[in-house]
Amino acid sequence: MSSEARRVVTVERGTEWEDGFARPRVMLQPFAAPSVLGLYGFAAATFMVALHLTGVYGGAKTNATLWPFAAMFGGVAQFMAGMWAYRVRDAVATAMHGMWGAFWIAFGIFNLLIMWGKLPDTPAGSVSDPQFAMWFWTLAAITAAGALAALAENLALFGVLLTLSLGSFAMAIGLSAGSTGWVKIAGWLFVVAAILAYYVATAIVLLSGAGKVILPLGKPKKDANVPGAQPVKPIQLEWAEPGIKKGQ
Repeated sequence: MSSEARRVVTVERGTEWEDGFARPRVMLQPFAAPSVLGLYGFAAATFMVALHLTGVYGGAKTNATLWPFAAMFGGVAQFMAGMWAYRVRDAVATAMHGMWGAFWIAFGIFNLLIMWGKLPDTPAGSVSDPQFAMWFWTLAAITAAGALAALAENLALFGVLLTLSLGSFAMAIGLSAGSTGWVKIAGWLFVVAAILAYYVATAIVLLSGAGKVILPLGKPKKDANVPGAQPVKPIQLEWAEPGIKKGQ
């Protein structure tokens, strides 16, 4: 197209520059990493409930104290993080935070119904609950798929999802067989998953605050994932909106 033709086009569109050429503008819409909220919410809720499963603290009425916090922080906050993960095109974060956030919301509703007497409570000293076990069979399968996907993203997140999946499998076995031993194993695996989730979230926060890697996450070398380095990625217009990088 000739210079005069370009000038005519820009005039018709209502935009004319001194040299006759139109200049595109890109409006940036930055987002903080949703996984910061999601991982902290998951870590806090899981750590407390998991320690109760191990028998380290608490008693028969401990769930009544734990479930409101777990439902709001591990449930609502994490579920919202999963929905915001859509905006940064992070399928793993969307699936994992959305699913586990929904689980913690359901956990809160479940315990609320027990407290109101709408559902029967498990007898003291018994962990047999095949119906509740079905929750963890499905959670384990989906989380395992997320772990495989995260393996290509970073090793730290893979560790979170791997231990979480193993813990879910152990919990499903324990509830199905009425085995206290398996439930305690699940509890300790959940504790490890919560600690790893806290590490990953803190690494993301420190990277955002310092502008450089403080805690490595085991990302590919192209991300300059070494302490003191500055990870640089191009804006990915093919996979994201202008100004938004794919993933976190």
